Amino acid sequence: MPSEFTGKHVTVAGLGVSGVPAAKVLHGLGARVTVVNDGDDERARTQAAELEALGVTVRLGDGDTLPEGTELIVTAPGWKPTKPLFTAAGQAGVPVWGDVELAWRLRGLDGREPAPWLAVTGTNGKTTTVQMLASILKAAGLRTAAVGNIGVSLLDAVTGEEEYDVLAVELSSYQLHWAPSLRAHSAAVLNLAPDHLDWHGSMEAYAADKGRIYEGNQVACVYNVADKATEDLVRAADVEEGCRAVGFTLGTPGPSQLGVVEGLLVDRAFVEDRHKNAQELAEVTDVDPPAPHNIANALAAAGLARAYGVSAAAVRDGLRAFTPDAHRIAHVADVDGVAYVDDSKATNTHATEASLAAYESIVWIAGGLAKGATFDELVAGAATRLRGAVLIGADRALIREALARHAPEVPVVDLDRTDTGAMLQAVQEARRLARPGDTVLLAPACASMDMFTNYNQRGDAFAQAVRELGA
Repeated sequence: MPSEFTGKHVTVAGLGVSGVPAAKVLHGLGARVTVVNDGDDERARTQAAELEALGVTVRLGDGDTLPEGTELIVTAPGWKPTKPLFTAAGQAGVPVWGDVELAWRLRGLDGREPAPWLAVTGTNGKTTTVQMLASILKAAGLRTAAVGNIGVSLLDAVTGEEEYDVLAVELSSYQLHWAPSLRAHSAAVLNLAPDHLDWHGSMEAYAADKGRIYEGNQVACVYNVADKATEDLVRAADVEEGCRAVGFTLGTPGPSQLGVVEGLLVDRAFVEDRHKNAQELAEVTDVDPPAPHNIANALAAAGLARAYGVSAAAVRDGLRAFTPDAHRIAHVADVDGVAYVDDSKATNTHATEASLAAYESIVWIAGGLAKGATFDELVAGAATRLRGAVLIGADRALIREALARHAPEVPVVDLDRTDTGAMLQAVQEARRLARPGDTVLLAPACASMDMFTNYNQRGDAFAQAVRELGA
């Protein structure tokens, strides 16, 4: 069946997890597809051969030149807007979409009723919140999936054979930048803190791209009461008439908010006479783990689910059924009365601040690649909770200096090594500093690539070192 893409010259920018599926879908819709890619390594050549066998043109090692005749670019989300390819596209009047924009425009192309999107973004907590949301929606008996930046590919979700009632969609700032026509049923911005500023150019540009998630919302814009910047994005958004601002808070909720009262998650947004009434949704202990930032994630997920009409019982059952991914404030073991917790996913200061706030007395293992971050505010806020600190990684001196300024009484072990085996020594030093009742917390506040392949390998090394302690 002919489509708007039949015969259209489309350039796909970038191979990989989004580029290859986009190229295949567009080719299947009759487009004349050219893929351009910066790299020319073995993996890229393998992917290129697969696409070329279908009749797709692939140009490796040249991601900056606009192919002649291009009428549309579909880009991988990570490609910076400043790339020469996009400058040339702008000069030629060629639109640029991301894979999310392409997926949005392909909904319903097969004649099926498109599934609404419940969308989530934020600097931290996106994946956990979307997974919680999907668990709640499933508990309500709805056909759903966690998609977008995680789980099922969005393109597969909208073009595949499986039918969905509603989708729980994680969106990064990169993806939102390239998704101008996205209009969600309801959306949440969990929090905003400086991140990816080298890509966006400024905090203002980063926040503006996050705020795109609220554009055209139909039912609810869910925001974080404790983070005024998220509410500001709601106020700036152009939404459908009748769409409501719904806050979530760790305190007692006001009207049109979800919050916490005496150990209960409660809803004063999606109830009759919300000025007087509240609906119990779940107990704090139904959330795994019940750390403050994770309670906030649960409230955001509950807000989106309630905006879609899900019952309070399904919220409770979905939260109880949810199991967090590895390396997200995961309890590894107790050794000699000390808890060992792996939050290797805390790769920036905002995530680490939330992690440190979850425990009363901490031996903190931190360090890695700082990515331009500073640590004074983080250390000053956590100083009273720190029993000690063990520092690893290339930029550990930045954390050591912040500790000297804001927590000079806290003993610090500075491990002058960046090999993978340093983690075993770090855990041994942390054990020496810890006392019964303490928590040894791996929350690095830094990226992992100076020592490890990724945060998963770093967390695995920590867990293995802890197991060796207890052996």
